Amino acid sequence: MEQVRLFAAIILSIIVFAGWNFLFPPQKATKAPLEPQLEQSVVQPSVVATPVVDIKPVEVVAENITVVDSPLYRIEFTNRGASVKRFELKKFKETLDGEAFKNVIPDLVDRTFTLSLAKNSVVGVENALFEADRQHVVVGESGASLTYRWVSASGVEVIRTFLFSVDTYAISSRVTLRNGSTLALDDALAFGLYSTVAGGRAYGFEGPSGYVDGHLENVKVKKIKDKNLYSGAVEWVAQQSRYFLTAVIPEGVTGASMFLADNNGVITAALNLPTGVIQPGMEKSYAVNILAAPKSYSMLKKLDSSIHKAVNFGWFDIIAKPCLGLMNFIHDHVVANYGIAIILLTVLIKLIFWPLGNKSYTSMHEMKKLQPIMTQLREKYAGDKARMNQEVMALYKTYKVNPMSGCLPLVVQMPIFFALYRMLYSAVELRHAPFFGWITDLSAPDRLFDFGFSIPMMVAPTGIPVMTLLMGATMFLQQKMSPSTGDPTQAKMMMMMPLVMTVIFVNFSSGLVLYWLVNNVLSISQQYYITKKLS
Repeated sequence: MEQVRLFAAIILSIIVFAGWNFLFPPQKATKAPLEPQLEQSVVQPSVVATPVVDIKPVEVVAENITVVDSPLYRIEFTNRGASVKRFELKKFKETLDGEAFKNVIPDLVDRTFTLSLAKNSVVGVENALFEADRQHVVVGESGASLTYRWVSASGVEVIRTFLFSVDTYAISSRVTLRNGSTLALDDALAFGLYSTVAGGRAYGFEGPSGYVDGHLENVKVKKIKDKNLYSGAVEWVAQQSRYFLTAVIPEGVTGASMFLADNNGVITAALNLPTGVIQPGMEKSYAVNILAAPKSYSMLKKLDSSIHKAVNFGWFDIIAKPCLGLMNFIHDHVVANYGIAIILLTVLIKLIFWPLGNKSYTSMHEMKKLQPIMTQLREKYAGDKARMNQEVMALYKTYKVNPMSGCLPLVVQMPIFFALYRMLYSAVELRHAPFFGWITDLSAPDRLFDFGFSIPMMVAPTGIPVMTLLMGATMFLQQKMSPSTGDPTQAKMMMMMPLVMTVIFVNFSSGLVLYWLVNNVLSISQQYYITKKLS
């Protein structure tokens, strides 16, 4: 029974080891053309056709760029397909020491927020040269707009208008189809998002996702070939990275679908919106919101949609989100330093579980006193395992010691530990957030100095992982304070755990390492206090 603690530690080690394979495998991608083959939904949108008044010809012979400047973002629109070539977020930097704003569109992607028609009833929309009503847009307190217009050879006019507000990342967009042809138009508008999954698989989700029939659909890239069309009540479609997302959110429309594709590493996620029948001489308009923003749960929650559901911490979501809110509250109202906020959050959680910790360490202390007798029993009944187990259980009964009481409190706390682990890994608030001294980015690995050369199993930059080494030392001290299993082989395995965990954590973000280090220090202090009290 005393081996339960060993098994719990080994299981934890296996889980963390398994996570290692998801962190850093490189994934190469090649630039792909914007040619999604989109499917059509069968449900018609709730829009009303109105008569076409006048369609003027468009004469544009070259691609040009329109820049939109807002306090929150800087966008480079191209008239080719009335789409976006670059989307910079002004509140975030591309790198910690650089001056360039964070561009949420990967370098391998030519354009995103594209527009096309799924069944090609109007040919060439996504690559057509639209006419822009202006070349530079400055978003002020009263907002601003940008309109693109194009007329097909058959006489169908496509108008795409964007409305910008000064205080939100959400951009309202309206597409109007004016049927000046001689044939009825019945197709589906496809709003395309293009991205790549940078760095391969990771502990947090990265890739295409959507909210379908009230459920979050996070689709791993390798699963796209198995299922690439999601129909139903699609509330939004998005592309997610570790800290940012792009999304298309339909307004008041049912019957949309989500289409996915993988074109040599460039991932397509498209919202497919049925047009309904547009008779010759009639027009219809369709409204969506487009969004490129940080994955801040509190910010996304303020938007009038379910897009905040994209911030999801998996199995531990119900625990991780309150922890995230508490960490942000501490940062916003107590101390404006996320490193200290992590420390205070860890202390608060430790205080909540203090009684359970006391019970665990009391049991461990009692178990430690029985170790000499248990060693004698193992030696005496080395050839009879059944008899040895009987004697050990009798020993527990005689001294009224329950070995499980030392493990159960730790098991109860495990969901909290994993929830914090997942939250601290994915929280955009920690991106480029300084702590003190050499720790200038809580989302980056802990490094003192930069050696300037590579080291096996250490991602660049290479340097001294001070906090990680301290974390390993505290784990070693904890192990020394814990009662021995009495089995020399198991004891040696347990003493290897601090080294194994140190190697695993060397490339984890410093925010995660800080949490683990502080938790270890608090556990050591509590165990020392209980041991002294009972001695």
